[in-house]
Amino acid sequence: MTSSGAPTEPADFRAAVESLHAARIRPEIEVGPIRPPQRLAPYSYAVGAEVRTADEDATDIPTDSAGSAFGRLIVLHDPAGQDAWNGTMRLVAFIQAEVEAALAMDPLLPEVAWSWLSEALGVPEGDAEPSTSGLDVTALGGTITSTTSVRFGDIAGPPRAHQLELRASWTALGTALDSHLEAFCTALSSAAGLPPVGVTDLGSA
Repeated sequence: MTSSGAPTEPADFRAAVESLHAARIRPEIEVGPIRPPQRLAPYSYAVGAEVRTADEDATDIPTDSAGSAFGRLIVLHDPAGQDAWNGTMRLVAFIQAEVEAALAMDPLLPEVAWSWLSEALGVPEGDAEPSTSGLDVTALGGTITSTTSVRFGDIAGPPRAHQLELRASWTALGTALDSHLEAFCTALSSAAGLPPVGVTDLGSA
């Protein structure tokens, strides 16, 4: 992941993008730069992330994917700030994952899914104040959407599939964004059903 390094980019933005290199990502997740949106802020950068199995080829990271779990994290910077951000550096996250039927039918799924991100960021539910976990986070908000797709006729795939989508954004109060990327990947890991780091899944042994 590299910034363009253009001299017209503010130093804070260049430092924020460069800090993403320091993120420690678990090996099951492939992360790489993708094309960022152009109209949301004067400066933007984006990475795509995808959970891959051992037999998948780790090549380019697409903006969207047919994999079981993927997402993107966008860094937006407006030196003048925006009232809705409560700051100058905004992160926008999107995660999509296939989930099992039992989990999809759980009425508490939205709350559980939201906790994957809020706990990774260290922001208690409903807390709009900066985190005390070491991450400088404020103005966290988002939505959880659960959908069921039913296939009919001559179309490939399982007859019924369940998907979870998480859309969120928050303001970073500093330029060190490596921990923010790590928190995003932690939420992606939870959505994908990966065991915690250091825990072996006996079912796949």
